[in-house]
Amino acid sequence: MPALHDDRPAHEVTFAELVAARADDDRTALCFEDSSWTWREVIAEARRRATLARAAGGHVGLFLENGPEHLFWLLGAALAGVPVVELNPTRRGAELARDITHTDCALLVTETSRTPLLEGLADVPSLTVDTPAHTERPAAVEAAGLPRVGPETIFSLVFTSGTTSAPKAVVCSQGRLGRIAVQQRDRRGLTRDDVFYVVMPMFHSNALMAGIAPAVATGGRIALRRKFSASGFLPDVRRYGVTFFNYVGKPLSYVLAVPEKPDDADNPLRIAFGNEANERDIHEFARRFGCTVIDSYGSSEGEIRLNRVPGTPPGSLGVAEAGTVVIDPETLQECPRAKFDENGALLNAEEAIGEIVDTMGAAKFEGYYNNPEATAKRVRNGWTWSGDLAYRDEAGYWYFAGRNDDWLRVDGENFAAAPVERLLARYEPFTDVAVYAVPDDHVGDQVMAAVTMAPSRTFDPADFTEFLKAQPDLGTKWTPRYIRLVEELPRTPTNKVIKRTLRETAHHTPDPIYEHHAGTYTLRTP
Repeated sequence: MPALHDDRPAHEVTFAELVAARADDDRTALCFEDSSWTWREVIAEARRRATLARAAGGHVGLFLENGPEHLFWLLGAALAGVPVVELNPTRRGAELARDITHTDCALLVTETSRTPLLEGLADVPSLTVDTPAHTERPAAVEAAGLPRVGPETIFSLVFTSGTTSAPKAVVCSQGRLGRIAVQQRDRRGLTRDDVFYVVMPMFHSNALMAGIAPAVATGGRIALRRKFSASGFLPDVRRYGVTFFNYVGKPLSYVLAVPEKPDDADNPLRIAFGNEANERDIHEFARRFGCTVIDSYGSSEGEIRLNRVPGTPPGSLGVAEAGTVVIDPETLQECPRAKFDENGALLNAEEAIGEIVDTMGAAKFEGYYNNPEATAKRVRNGWTWSGDLAYRDEAGYWYFAGRNDDWLRVDGENFAAAPVERLLARYEPFTDVAVYAVPDDHVGDQVMAAVTMAPSRTFDPADFTEFLKAQPDLGTKWTPRYIRLVEELPRTPTNKVIKRTLRETAHHTPDPIYEHHAGTYTLRTP
């Protein structure tokens, strides 16, 4: 078995240490709506909740919207060394009950708008933060002495998005989050003068690791918003002096859909950092708002990263860190580099596309809580397997090819969904594209593309056919057999497309479906 490698320093700073270091800081730490708190005030509130968290006698489940209480409880649990469980508010009934019991919650912290969702689900005591009883309770609590928190102590359990299977609770230790906070600070050149705009849902790792953690490490300011608003984005940036914005999924696209004004670049924003934005949105957002967009690939589990660097070709994820390679899951051999024709079409997809694997990262993966089967599936051969597909060109640049169930096989030819999606995204009337396989008795799979249309645009079969003909890198089997027009793609709260929903419905939908036949697309009749 290959040796395990780790990049942890001899002394790891814990997230609790970073939080505690802000206790005497009188600079503004948090802005929320019309209220603000200094770091000294934030840490005082966190210490009171740390006392409550320790009294719970186990894990604390947070079932909260973005807001000050959510931040106070997160930081308080860090100081107390009590693991927090970020519960997904889109889960309901038996699924939500399973999440609570699976992660051993001993206390649920919620708010009045969500208490009905918890009724009768689990025999776990709860606190409702927006009631007089809770408002008075932290104020009456004397912050007790806090324990030493070691780097191995679990800080959080954050559920995966569950786009392909039941969500899994990713373990994040105090040491890992402390390391992420410092790395984010140092890699991005962030300082105490930066203002971090946290609008992604706080139950997701993006808000915690890309927004809150580096703000704590720098002593900068957090501008917190209850929910993301495309129309409210630029006014908020100007109002709070935002310099750093973290995102995941489609927020750049949503902001760009707001009508442009000549002075949009007149704002303090320096960096937009996230993942899963498309190439067109990355460049347009940077141009329009006068900032740098850093869009990278990173796993929630924390061991795999791909970063765009100067010279990264259009459509590429950039380059990988040492030890990250593309592996053929059947042979366990590294896949050969991709070959392209003169038009940029991928010639050797079957051999070049494999799974993204970190051969040096098994020690960095801290496991899925209470799920040894899923942990064992991710760590095999001493390597961590991402479940994502990719290929690399001769220069070492990486290209995303989809999830490991995003393969299509049409007329005996295998290819991945993501390259087809990137090509279809060039068609200006489309604002969103998801490509997936639908079964066919004769050729194995057919290509279906679910698309959303730009405002005031309708699907023009002749124009789309001409667009396809003009694409020099269109694979011979890539032409979608079916175009499904949807109002919006099914997504998780963090904007990941749920393709299994699209596959399951396939043709069984009231959505208009156009079928390619005899060189053109015609609307199917029920």
